[in-house]
Amino acid sequence: MIDYAPFEAWFVTGSQHLYGPEALERVRANSEAVVAGLNGSGVLPVRVVFKAVVTTPEEISAALREADAAPNCLGVIAWMHTFSPGKMWIGGLSRLRRPLCHLHTQTGKGIPWSTIDMDFMNLNQSAHGGREFGYICTRLGIERKVVVGHWKEPTVQERVATWLRAAAAWHDSRGMRIARIGDNMRQVAVTEGDKVEAELRFGVAVNGYGLGDVVAHVEAVRKAAVDALCEEYAASYTMMESLLPGGARHASLRDAARIELGLRYFLEEGGFHAFTDTFENLHGLRQLPGIAAQRLMADGYGFGAEGDWKTAALVRSMKVMAHGLPGGTSFMEDYTYHLDSGGQAVLGAHMLEICPTIAADTPSCEVHPLGIGGREDPVRLVFDAAAGPAVKATLVDLGDRFRMVVNEVDVVEPLAALPRLPVARALWKPLPDLETAAAAWIHAGGSHHTGFSLALTAEHFEDFAAMAGVECLFIDGDTELRRFRRELRWGDGRRD
Repeated sequence: MIDYAPFEAWFVTGSQHLYGPEALERVRANSEAVVAGLNGSGVLPVRVVFKAVVTTPEEISAALREADAAPNCLGVIAWMHTFSPGKMWIGGLSRLRRPLCHLHTQTGKGIPWSTIDMDFMNLNQSAHGGREFGYICTRLGIERKVVVGHWKEPTVQERVATWLRAAAAWHDSRGMRIARIGDNMRQVAVTEGDKVEAELRFGVAVNGYGLGDVVAHVEAVRKAAVDALCEEYAASYTMMESLLPGGARHASLRDAARIELGLRYFLEEGGFHAFTDTFENLHGLRQLPGIAAQRLMADGYGFGAEGDWKTAALVRSMKVMAHGLPGGTSFMEDYTYHLDSGGQAVLGAHMLEICPTIAADTPSCEVHPLGIGGREDPVRLVFDAAAGPAVKATLVDLGDRFRMVVNEVDVVEPLAALPRLPVARALWKPLPDLETAAAAWIHAGGSHHTGFSLALTAEHFEDFAAMAGVECLFIDGDTELRRFRRELRWGDGRRD
């Protein structure tokens, strides 16, 4: 469902005719070498294509206009090998709609002390040209990522790769379709929002569908397809014995499989990238989609519970950014706290719908009572999340703008067994500590629903939010609450 192969980023090198044709040939050769090195690093998820050395306003405008028109171009990487006068870039940059990355690098790593002369200086003046380019971008209000360092350094390649992943998610967002099956959970505020503004800002189209639209697909599922999916469950997970063929609850497994297949057919037919449901609207289904939502997320779909389309969109974008990276990404909810002074932590979970890509071990397929929803006991995958550094993020509608909030966390193993909590869960310690992180999150208006990832870093969200033109706040090891609240007031246009 997520495929980077068709896409590419265009590499454009800035220079001018002042240095003569021989110098420009060297600029081109060096640019091609940098592009080949980036592509050969094995770090970049998307192929970089060298397009041109641009030396006039007309060439610059033509190259950037072509990038905007190319459906497979995710963005432009610009390098000022020499000095490229900023006024030449005004026409092209002022119309550019693709994401921009300014790679501030040079061909060689070091200064050739014994041989350096003015010819070398004229040719290798990225330190000079990059500042001119930076000025004109700032003057024009162009949002971009600036990556500084030698192009062979792994840290530089990784930062370019992060930007490419964010650009892929931004490209996906511009055509994202979300099915809101049913409506919002009744009386809940934070999961609501302005769907028109979301489409203007992110390109995300959110439309409502009656549960009957899904039920019709569920009822049309053939027995042979249910048989095959139940066999797939048994081969993929540790099965509760009662769910196996001949077991007392095998019918529940078949119902769950039928729901998954019907929901999958509905999403595929509509070309959807994400979906929501709500346990308050289950008419026509025997059980709340549990394992269905979990497995659809594992395949790349975004998901939000209780009608939370903003989180569904965010999870889908996170899935795109994380594609191919180790670790997993899921819908998540802050559920309950461990407030022991010896090690405060958050237990994250949901009723059922946590993606198995974050599991530490093979999930167990089980059926248990849910207690809400008024339907039969739902089938779900039960597991603990893998330990390690992670991020959780939320997207909230403040009325006049969207805000993204990102918290870095450390996922830890549960402090004890949880034999009576048959859901997927994650235990984490938020940075810098629970008191500061929770207070900052609440002051920022962050939702209880989040996107959660063991694969992504805060930088992925920073790049994505910049492309979307969305305010993004970070809660990390350096967060101090008084300073954080001051930043909130500044963002709201208020003075101290």
